[in-house]
Amino acid sequence: MVAMSNPAEAPGSTGPGVPGGADDSTEAALTAVEHQLSLLWRRARSISHHLSRQVHPDMEPAAYGLLTVIRKQGAIRLTELASSIGVGKPSVSRQIAFLERLGLVAKEADPLDGRAQMIRLTPMGEERMHEVQDARREVFRERLGEWPPEDLQTLSRYIAKLNATYERDGFPREEPQ
Repeated sequence: MVAMSNPAEAPGSTGPGVPGGADDSTEAALTAVEHQLSLLWRRARSISHHLSRQVHPDMEPAAYGLLTVIRKQGAIRLTELASSIGVGKPSVSRQIAFLERLGLVAKEADPLDGRAQMIRLTPMGEERMHEVQDARREVFRERLGEWPPEDLQTLSRYIAKLNATYERDGFPREEPQ
């Protein structure tokens, strides 16, 4: 009898690579997760598009995302902003110029380095984001309000775990143009 280095490769085995094996259930689960996340991401893009239009009719969802980061972080350098969302500096720079023309953000000298600029929300930008994010939170309450708190906490933990995996392993970044 010949010893096999991998018992899963034995004839009649239900190990990896064999129909009915452990890989089948993992593949089925990954396919289900991929499908559900794709659906969620499409819906999230649609919601972002809708929310961005509530801030300003000409705003793109990417610009709304920048406003969200700036609102959460406070005044931030362009390079830090680009890095925090994983896109190139030229793309962020174009969006910031657009937001500045709309009066939603302003640039000011960095107090630690007068050569650099910090980007912050203007009072009008803060007001518009406050209104839109309050409306967004209300939608979450409507959709998830009947979920038990334990389920919401579990969902939050799993999403945080997924986000941490993407942060740890990196994610595709937009190439500089």
